[in-house]
Amino acid sequence: MEKKVKNVFVEGAISPSFIADSIAKHQSKTQIGAHDIFLGQVRADDIEGKTVEAIEYTAYEEMANLKFHEIRESTFSRFEITCMHIYHSLGKVNVGEICLFVFVSSPHRRTAFEALEYVVEEIKSQVPVFGKELFGDDSYQWKVNS
Repeated sequence: MEKKVKNVFVEGAISPSFIADSIAKHQSKTQIGAHDIFLGQVRADDIEGKTVEAIEYTAYEEMANLKFHEIRESTFSRFEITCMHIYHSLGKVNVGEICLFVFVSSPHRRTAFEALEYVVEEIKSQVPVFGKELFGDDSYQWKVNS
């Protein structure tokens, strides 16, 4: 059975309460022995004497969601994980706020660690999400993923 492509995008920053609620929902899943979480946070990078104040995220949503789906399916086929959730911001996210939340659960910690690293690296290298770094003087530049 083909799994439905999920929309991973949320408008604006991902709140701490959203992250906490996501964790709490897994307490009833008693076959899980480990969770590993990646939180991508907007940095106040200094670029040529100007400081990033926020990043405005845009994406080709349909294409990006399909790529997220492919990464998800690939992760489930490579690792013995119980579940996985990915959320990525769209729109403006201020410095210090969370823009990417990846949550992997498995029976054992080593698997959760390895699966999480795989997912995050695949997202960074494959998903068409674009960040416009916004500066205090109303100028901007397009972010380059590293």
